[in-house]
Amino acid sequence: MSELHHECGVAAIYHLPTGDVSQLCPGQDRKNASRLIIRMLLDMQNRGQLSAGISRYDASSVNGQLLDTYRELGSVSEVFRLSHNKKAESLMKEYVGSAAIGHVRYATCGKDDRSYAQPFENHHFDTRQWFTFGFNGQLSNFNELARDLLKNDNHHLVRSSDTEVLMHELTKELMADPDICLVKLMRNIAQRLDGAYSIAYLNAKGEMLIARDPLGIKPMCYAVEGSLFAAASESVALLNLGYKRESIKSLPPGHAITIIDGKIKVQSYLEDDAPQKSAHCFFEWIYFANVASTLDDRSVYLTRTELGKEMARLEREWNLLEIDEDTIVVPVPDTSKAAADSMAFHLKIPSREGLMRNRYSGRTFIESSQEDRARKAKTKYTPLREVLAGKRVVLVEDSIVRSTTMKALLQRLREEGGAKEIHVRVACPPIVAPCFYGIDMSTIKQLFAPNFYPPGEPLTDEIQDEMARVLGCDSLRFLPVESLSKAIGIPQDGLCQACVSGNYPTPAGQRLYQLDRDSYQTCDNSEPFEDRAFDVSAKV
Repeated sequence: MSELHHECGVAAIYHLPTGDVSQLCPGQDRKNASRLIIRMLLDMQNRGQLSAGISRYDASSVNGQLLDTYRELGSVSEVFRLSHNKKAESLMKEYVGSAAIGHVRYATCGKDDRSYAQPFENHHFDTRQWFTFGFNGQLSNFNELARDLLKNDNHHLVRSSDTEVLMHELTKELMADPDICLVKLMRNIAQRLDGAYSIAYLNAKGEMLIARDPLGIKPMCYAVEGSLFAAASESVALLNLGYKRESIKSLPPGHAITIIDGKIKVQSYLEDDAPQKSAHCFFEWIYFANVASTLDDRSVYLTRTELGKEMARLEREWNLLEIDEDTIVVPVPDTSKAAADSMAFHLKIPSREGLMRNRYSGRTFIESSQEDRARKAKTKYTPLREVLAGKRVVLVEDSIVRSTTMKALLQRLREEGGAKEIHVRVACPPIVAPCFYGIDMSTIKQLFAPNFYPPGEPLTDEIQDEMARVLGCDSLRFLPVESLSKAIGIPQDGLCQACVSGNYPTPAGQRLYQLDRDSYQTCDNSEPFEDRAFDVSAKV
C-alpha cells in the first residue's frame, strides 16, 4: 500500500562520560558518537523521506554551541551529502558530540519547507532551558493546545505544526521551574497531551530524555551496552549499529529514559494511579516498520507471514478462484512480500515477483498530494509480462487506503502484463476511518472503503464484489479485523485499530472522528481536517 505515509522516525545516541570507549564508536572517540545517528536514520528512511536532521551536544565546543542543529529537506543521503565523501566528512566534523538526537520526517502536519524539519531547537541563555527535541506522532488535541497558548496576546505561533506547540509546552514548564526534573517535565506535559508521541529530548546541560506516549501508540526501542546508549523508533536501527539482539528492548508505554550526570534510568512518568493499558498502532507491523524490526517483542516479518497464513486459510473457505498450474501469487513490493510468500506456501502454489518496483520513486503513501500519488503510481511498478501473461494472478497487497495505486496497478497488470485474471487479496481489513495519530489519512473523504459501507456495519461478500468492480479486478477480499490481533499476538484491546473500526483510544481522536463523520454524512464538500486537522480557528 504505497499510498500511505508514516509520521516520522526518531533516534538518539549517548556515550556516557565514564567507562571504556565503546567499540561501536567511530575512531574510538566519545565525541564521534554523533556520527552513529546518520546510520540509524538511514535504517529508518522508510518512516519519512521529506526531511532529516540532527542535534548534537558537545560540552567542549570551541564556538560555544553546546547544542547545535543541522536539518534540511531531502532524504538522509541527500541531507548529509553521503554521496560526496568530503562534504559528508565536513558535516560530521562540524557536528561531533558525545550525545545526539536525529529525525526523519514525513509531513502529517505542516508544510513541506525547511522550517518544519526536525529536530526543533529552543535557544536560551539558561542551559536548563536551552533544549532540542525530535517528535514522532501527532497531537490530536492540537487545536485546543494552540488556542490555550494564544489566549495570551503576546504569544504567536509561526507554523501550523503540533511540533511547535509541543516545543512551547516544554518551554512553559521550564520557565515555571527551570530545575524541574525531566520525568516530572514529561509527566506534566503528558497530562495536557492527547495523541501519539515518541520524543527524544536533549538539553544544553547534556541531559537526555526519551519518552513514549501513555498508550504506546508509537514505537520506541532502546539498548545499552557498556558506555553507549541508543534509542530509535525501530529496533533494526540499533541492531545494525552492532548491538546484540538480546540488548534491544521496547520502552513500555508511559515510560521515560533519562540520562543525567552519566546515569541511565528507566521509569514510568505517569501518576501512580494511572491505568496501565496499551494501544499499539497495528499498522507498524502490517506496513510501516522495517520488516527486519521487532516491536514490543513481536517480529514484523513473522507477523506478516501469519497474515499470509490466515489469508491462505480463508481462501479455501472463500473458494472464489480455481487453483491450477496457471495460478500464481504476486506480491505488491515490498511490504506485501512476506504475506504473499506465506500465503503461496500454504496454498502450495508459486509466489512470483511479477512486479518490479522502481526503487527511486519513493512511497506514494508518503507523497504530499493526490496528484503526486497518481503520477507516481503509474511509474512505481513495472509488470513482468514473462511472468504474468496468461496467468490467474492472486495479487497480495498489505492494505488499500485511497485506491489510487491499486487502480493504476490493475490497469497495468492487464495491459502491460497480460494477466488473464486478477484476484486481489488484502492482508488488512478495509480502512474506514481517518488516523489522527500520525498517519497521512486525515478525512473519511480521502478513503476508498467508506464509499461502500460505514464503520460498524458487517463487510459482506456483496460489498467486496462491488469494490472489485470499481477497482477493476476479478475478485477482492480483505482480512477480517480479528485477524490482526491474532497475527500480531497482542489482544485487540491492546492495539489501536481506529482506522478499521472507528473506535479511537483517546478522547480527542474520537471527537475529531465524529466531526469528520458528521461532515461526510451531510455531503459537506469542505475539508474540516485538511492539512491534518490543525487549524487554530477550527471548532474542535
